[in-house]
Amino acid sequence: MLKEFKKFALKGNMIDLAVGIIVGGAFSTIVNSLVNDIVMPILSLITKNIDFTDWFIALNGKSYETLNQAKADGAPTINYGLFLSEVLNFLIMSFIVFLIVRWINKLKKPEPEVQPTTKKCPYCMSDINVQAVKCPECTADIEK
Repeated sequence: MLKEFKKFALKGNMIDLAVGIIVGGAFSTIVNSLVNDIVMPILSLITKNIDFTDWFIALNGKSYETLNQAKADGAPTINYGLFLSEVLNFLIMSFIVFLIVRWINKLKKPEPEVQPTTKKCPYCMSDINVQAVKCPECTADIEK
């Protein structure tokens, strides 16, 4: 079993996956900082500091001012405000990641288009040079 695990763990794909996870974790902290430290403060200015955390429904029928009061009383709650906040954070983070990936893709140079060096003879279907005017296999005349 140890040999089998060693074979599995040392495969090239596993090493690539481990590197991807490590880099992804580092990238995640950068994106989180961008969202929490730059985008969210600007967004809070626009939304006038709307706090979704106190948007909830107490299932015990009582009314509470804040979610913390409801939790302190032991009331079961449906925290739709926290859910909306997480959905908003997800949408913002997804958009930021989209912008970053789009920017990185623009930095990549497009690979030059490779011109084919051979073509098929229309008569015998053998591969011939693209500049050939006669097929070396069947001796047929080839139109350009």
